[in-house]
Amino acid sequence: MWFKNLYFFAFTRPFKWSEQELEQHLAEHPYTPCASTEQSHFGWVNALGKHGNTLVHGANGNFLMCARKEEKILPAPVIKEMLEERCAKLEEEQGRSATKKEKEQFKEDITFELLPRAFSRYSDTHGYVSPQHNIIVVNSSSRGKAEDFLALLRKVLGTLPVTSFSPDQAPDEVMTDWITERSLGENFQLGMEAEFNALGDDGAVVRVKNQDLTSDEIKTHIDAEKYAVKVALEWDEAMSCILCDDLAVKRLKFFDVLHEQNDDIDKDDIVARLDADFALMSGEINRFITDLLAEFSLKTTDYLDDEDK
Repeated sequence: MWFKNLYFFAFTRPFKWSEQELEQHLAEHPYTPCASTEQSHFGWVNALGKHGNTLVHGANGNFLMCARKEEKILPAPVIKEMLEERCAKLEEEQGRSATKKEKEQFKEDITFELLPRAFSRYSDTHGYVSPQHNIIVVNSSSRGKAEDFLALLRKVLGTLPVTSFSPDQAPDEVMTDWITERSLGENFQLGMEAEFNALGDDGAVVRVKNQDLTSDEIKTHIDAEKYAVKVALEWDEAMSCILCDDLAVKRLKFFDVLHEQNDDIDKDDIVARLDADFALMSGEINRFITDLLAEFSLKTTDYLDDEDK
């Protein structure tokens, strides 16, 4: 339940669907296992996994969802070997090499033949909508998977007007200023890890760990025109993370003091515990995102039309 990585996006128009309406829309595209000749399938599953019975779980105005993707695993070396065999057979029988079109058809036929025997790989991606804060948050270490989650939600709703947050000042410049100017807000503290890149595609890359980011050694890298593209942060004595220059949050870790707030809930009541954990986690993430955006002179409502703010 506790998110480990964050990609978050702003709505350009207010999210208008209620929990019940959202449930109805998601129910139109549930996850079902791949048919024998299908290579992948993507759909919605219970938000609380095997312990829940709804596709949407609401808590404190936040709506949790889970998208499951099944992909058939077809080993590339096996396909390549079978393709070479068929091309060799054609050359032996007809005395010519296979054309590009014939190779494509062979590969398609081979894939179709192997699919019924292929193993499946499953991945679940959780995300939640916070209409009050005008954001959607996806638990993913990959922007591509986060975009897939948004695309599936857009498919069932018919529209999903969202955009990435884009500060006026480049994030790597702001993050570097946190180190050089000690300009980070009072709720944040610099951690002991960072990555610095020099300008240009072939610029030097420096990664440091267990290192005081305000030390002279780090200052030397910055004086050499390297910019912070990843910085370890701690926030409000509640969590730590690595912030990237695209505002992705990696390796999110909630401190024990936060987890302990729900220790009084009966451990045998799994649904109650999951509900309380989601309510607590989403509330803290919403506060964290609000504070983080303020460091870049942004608000969660910045991309709404003036009449919607």
